[in-house]
Amino acid sequence: MSTIEIRPVRTVKERRIFLTFPWRIYRDDPLWVPPLLPERARTIDPRRGAFFTRGGEAEFFVAWSDGRPAGTICAAEDKFTNQQRHTRESVFGFFESIEDYRVAEALIERVAAWARPRGLDALFGPYNLDYEDSYGVLIEGRDRPPTVLCGHTPPYYQHFLESSGFQPAHGDNIALAVELEIDTPALQRLARVADRLRRRGHITVRQADLRRWDDEIDHVHGLLNTALAHLPDFIGWHRDAVEALVAPFRDIADPELVLFAEVEGETVGWLPGIANLNEAFIHANGLRHPWDYARLWWHMRRQPECLALKSVLVLPEYWNRGVAVLLFDEMARRARAKGFKWVDLSITSEDNPNTPIFAEHMGARIYKRWRVYRMRI
Repeated sequence: MSTIEIRPVRTVKERRIFLTFPWRIYRDDPLWVPPLLPERARTIDPRRGAFFTRGGEAEFFVAWSDGRPAGTICAAEDKFTNQQRHTRESVFGFFESIEDYRVAEALIERVAAWARPRGLDALFGPYNLDYEDSYGVLIEGRDRPPTVLCGHTPPYYQHFLESSGFQPAHGDNIALAVELEIDTPALQRLARVADRLRRRGHITVRQADLRRWDDEIDHVHGLLNTALAHLPDFIGWHRDAVEALVAPFRDIADPELVLFAEVEGETVGWLPGIANLNEAFIHANGLRHPWDYARLWWHMRRQPECLALKSVLVLPEYWNRGVAVLLFDEMARRARAKGFKWVDLSITSEDNPNTPIFAEHMGARIYKRWRVYRMRI
């Protein structure tokens, strides 16, 4: 039986092995969308990564078996989040393993050994040093690739983590799909209700004005900290973090698909739509080689089939006043006109029932589910 050895990443070569190891796990998986290596390299770089610039600490490990890499993992301490939540947790991420439970077990034990001397008492994840991008373990939904910012993992990861003692940290995160090619009874009903609301004229919907970028960021920042405050484990957003989150999409987003709702001049809702970039990224091989950039350019020229909606924010006092109805109906109209065939709503938590319930009224169906875990150490 082979010996499993866990080594920290120290050299440039080891860092490259760490970053490219997922290609071994997913090379025969047609649903996997390779991460863009330049972005991943920035994420794990202590000099450039956003996690580190806000005071986080992390270390990266590779599992070796018979002289070959067999798995990866990251151990991290998010001091700011622990302080805000009054917790002492170690985040783990970049969890990849061959289908050998001994490898996964050794990786998890190494993270726990990293965390205990720092006074941390639980492992929480997987998060790849980012609470918004490709987190969790895929529990169900293997009929189509993930959309932008959503993850994909082998079926056995769930078994490995739960066999190691991990428990679900909160309600599963879900993705819902709404088909636009068919004018379903649910979409017709949504349109009728929206038309009645438009005639009243109380709520107006406008598109984003990128010329007033700072003002729009202020609106999103205020909505995030108010509309999501009811969620378990919610911590407030810094404005800088909000701008860093949306800045990468500034040059590629269609402002006609970034919608704000207003009541008497007050911004009360936000629904941003972005073309599903994963339809192009799945062909780009993570930009591992120079010629991959040409492949990405070619596929970026094509009309995407999916419009991804990653957030819907409505101030609590307007939850039942038709704001979401108008936002979703306007988005559906515009998406259809631009040639999108379906809409993805992800990743929303089952702990936040408002979005799933409303989406079901639109005829949406759950098509993927991810789980984040916690384990006391």
